[in-house]
Amino acid sequence: MPTTPDSGRLGEFLKARRAQLTPRDVGLPETPGHRKVAGLRRTEVAQLATISVEYYTRLEQGRVQASAAVLGTLAHALRLDEDQQSYLYEIAGKSDAKPRRRRAPQRPRPAIRRLLDQLTDTPAIALGKRLDILDWNDAAAALYGNFAEMPAPHRNYVHLMFTDRHFRDLHVHWEHDARVAVSALRMEAAQDSDDPELARLVGELSVRDEHFRTWWAEHTVNSTGFGTKNYRHPLVGELTLDCDTWLSPDGSGQRLMVLTCEPGTPSHDALRILLSWGRQLPADNEIGTH
Repeated sequence: MPTTPDSGRLGEFLKARRAQLTPRDVGLPETPGHRKVAGLRRTEVAQLATISVEYYTRLEQGRVQASAAVLGTLAHALRLDEDQQSYLYEIAGKSDAKPRRRRAPQRPRPAIRRLLDQLTDTPAIALGKRLDILDWNDAAAALYGNFAEMPAPHRNYVHLMFTDRHFRDLHVHWEHDARVAVSALRMEAAQDSDDPELARLVGELSVRDEHFRTWWAEHTVNSTGFGTKNYRHPLVGELTLDCDTWLSPDGSGQRLMVLTCEPGTPSHDALRILLSWGRQLPADNEIGTH
């Protein structure tokens, strides 16, 4: 049976918990200067939980009741452990609503893995839900950097577009490509709006990057599976590559992104040189430097 909500205790708990956290605890950059409040600001919690600041303020003030879905995103934003989550649901009158379990890690389909192995001269990446980077071939590592040497939680295409200097600088038309990535993530949100990991990703990027925050609020969607990408690589210069994305037919949401170019073009020659160097030298991962 659901319990009776205690808005006063809920507000006190939310304020106490955010006071115990620092921006670093939740993956946010430290801002220069003195912070007027201890811990996280209301704006930071609201953005991490992908809710409006006004709505979160009313929650702390006890002027509105939280839904189970909002409690789930707040539990993640405030890094609550199992006991704290149970307490949160209890005082919010939602003790009958179970906190959402963390979903099992995505793994690339064996068929996609085989394709990656066979595409020896073509950069290719296996993308999962939320545009997580699940796997890649050596050619993709030569182009982008060694994904294996970066933290798994940051191994996400959209996250890299907005937070990684090397990944961002590779894209000649970064703003266009970043907008396309945000639109694709918006399409993901429409298909699985209850995904807590998606809420975490959107919340973090909304706080960290003004461009992401603005473009996400525009609600533009895009499911285009092909296009052209222009790169400026520090070793071989500019490359113009055709980008085609193939959706897995099993309904898993996984897709294979393949980058190709016309033989005999300057981009083709530059790509061959890059791949040759990549095979001769140890992988020097630049992804993850800020």
